[in-house]
Parts: sequence; C-alpha cells; structure tokens
Amino acid sequence: MQVLAELLVVLILVRLFGELSERIGQPSSVGEIFAGFLLAFGAAQFGSEIPFLQEVASSEALEIVASIGIFFLALFAGIEMEPEEMARSSGISMVVALGGMIVPLAAGIALAWIYLPQSDIKHVQVLLTGVTLSISAIPATVKVLAELNLTRSRIGHVIVTAAVFDDLIGLFLLTILLAVMQSGELPELVSILWLLTKVAMFVGITAVLGYHVYPHVHRGISALQIAAIDFSALAMVALAYGWLAELLDIHWIIGAFAAGLFFERSRVGVKAYNEIKLVCGTLTNGFLAPLFFAYIGMQVEIRALIEAPIFVAAIVGVAFLGKLIGAGVPALLHGFSRRESLAIGTGLSARGAVELVIVSIALEAGVFSITPSGDASPVHLYSALIIMGVMTTAAVPPLMKRILK
Repeated sequence: MQVLAELLVVLILVRLFGELSERIGQPSSVGEIFAGFLLAFGAAQFGSEIPFLQEVASSEALEIVASIGIFFLALFAGIEMEPEEMARSSGISMVVALGGMIVPLAAGIALAWIYLPQSDIKHVQVLLTGVTLSISAIPATVKVLAELNLTRSRIGHVIVTAAVFDDLIGLFLLTILLAVMQSGELPELVSILWLLTKVAMFVGITAVLGYHVYPHVHRGISALQIAAIDFSALAMVALAYGWLAELLDIHWIIGAFAAGLFFERSRVGVKAYNEIKLVCGTLTNGFLAPLFFAYIGMQVEIRALIEAPIFVAAIVGVAFLGKLIGAGVPALLHGFSRRESLAIGTGLSARGAVELVIVSIALEAGVFSITPSGDASPVHLYSALIIMGVMTTAAVPPLMKRILK
C-alpha cells in the first residue's frame, strides 16, 4: 500500500505542475520535471521531519514505472512518425537534419572535452554530450506550427522531417554510445563495422516483418473487432523487437521505436491506427510519461548551477547556436528567407523526451557514477544536460511564435 501512496502523490503533483506549465504556454514535460525536482529538494530539506518525502524521492516503484515509461515513449514516438510523408520531404530536410546534427554534435564533443576533467570514462561522457546536443524533438514545435496554421507548409514539413531524421540518427549514435559504454573504450574500425552490420541486420529483419508479416497478423486480429487485442499485439511486437535488439547488442529502446515506426496508417488502416494511437497516447501521456519526467527531475542537483554555472550556460548556448547554424545556414542556402531559416534552426533546438531518454539510459549505465578529481563532476554533467533539455524545450515555443508572427 505504501507504493500506491507514493505513486499517487507523485502523479498528483506532476499532473498539477504539468497543467500549470501548459497554461503558461510551455510543454507539460517542463512542469513535470520541475515537480520531480521540487520533490527531491523537499526530501533533502525536510526528509528528517517528513519521512514520507524521503521515501517518495527514493521510491523503487517510481524507478520501475519510469523504465516502463521509456518503453512506451519510444513506442509512441514511432507511432507518431509517418515514413511515407517523411520521404516526400526528404531532400532539403536531410541536408538540414545533417547540418543540425553534425554541428551541435561536434561542438558538444569539443566543449565536453575541454571542460570535463580526466577520468576512465571521459570519452564516454564526451560522446554522450555530443549525442544529446544533436537531438531534436518535434512535439513542442509541431504545437506552435499548428497554432500558426503552418503544419503543412513547406517550412513545417522541413522542420518536422528534419527533426525525425535527427532523432533517427541520434538513436543510431546511441547504439554506438552504448557499445562504448560496454567496452569502456572507443571501438576499433572492425568493431564499428560489425556494429553497423548488426544494425543493418536489425533494420532488415524488422522491415521485412513490419512490411510483409505484421499487416497480415493485424488483419486477422482486426476481424475480432477488439481494440485491446490490437494494442496487445503491438505491445508484443515492440517487446519482440526490443528482445531482438538486445540479442544484437543494440539497446531495446530501438526495438520499441521500430515497432511504432512500422505501425503506419496506410498499412494497418485509419480506424485501427487512430484507435491504437489514442490508447497508447493516453497511457503514455496520462500516466507513464509524467512519472518518467518526475523521476528525471528528481535526479537534477541545483548545485550544478551554483558550482558550475559557466559550464551549464555553455551547454545551453552551444545547444541553441549549434542548431541555428547547423540547420539554419543550409536552409538559407536552399532558398528559405532569413526569417524562415531562423525559424527552422530555432524549431529544431528543442530536445524534449528523446534527449531525456538517452540521458536516463546513460544514468542506468553508470556514466555519471564516477566522480573524478577536478572542478567538474559527472553529477554536474548530468544536471547540465537535463537543464539544457528543459531550457531548450521551454524556450522554443515563445521564440517560434515571435519569429513566425
């Protein structure tokens, strides 16, 4: 019963702050992360007087639910993407995506290499910093584009498609990052080629199953006219893809994402797609994702802003400038106006849930558990990356509205 009380308190608090966040024009995830931070701060300050606060902040049940939340966030992210629509805008979007990925990736690696002190896992931390800065998240930007009636405009297609490409590339870089985490050193060329081969095998197997097998299974299930069975089938596919990814030494999150990606409207039918998207979105956004964001917020230490303000400011600055230059300049060179190019670079600056998922995976892998000697510690790196993700996600909506209006 104690576990239920802990989850109840956390869910009430994060939903309250999530709603307040949306009322002031911010994504709900910003408020939910802040709620988790307040819970951890309250436990640190008043845990001795209020033991329940301490129990909530260290709840194992919340950690388990957060892991399940990662699974469904990845699955739902795949469902929301439409590969066929991406292909129609793939030309300029790929150029913008590559620029918006390469520039912040290189800048983040350089910044982390200069700032972080020496340790046995410095190369892992450096690569992690670059990967998290290369990510883009589309929900906050899509919401602004919808409000301004620009979702189906040329600029809207480029922003959304480039963000999808960035996330796909980021998930591939995550695979390399996880290989580095496991081995403890940068892989040799042969190892990288073998990893690429396993990724290609995974893509090939899941594509064949997704395009040629799953539609037939789905039609058989759809004949039963029970949405719950359809959702169970999708969850089983996601679990199977995740298991296959683990067998190939790829993180299971890639499998969950792939299962959602192949669950296309044109392949399973409009009715089934809308029903499953509604069910998965409700479960994810209404219960699992808020608890995941609360768990993320609980890991942030405010002393990062006090003891390493220059590093935190540099991370946030590089995150914005990297996308503005990397994505905005290619857009400008391909015929977009200065205002539109600025909007594209700004729209791709939000990191959102994907970046937070990658950071949480790194946390579980122990990337932040070693504290070397020096002025900065991995704890500061973790907090700086979370703060960067929150600030970029929160800043994009008002900036986009100001630029596009």
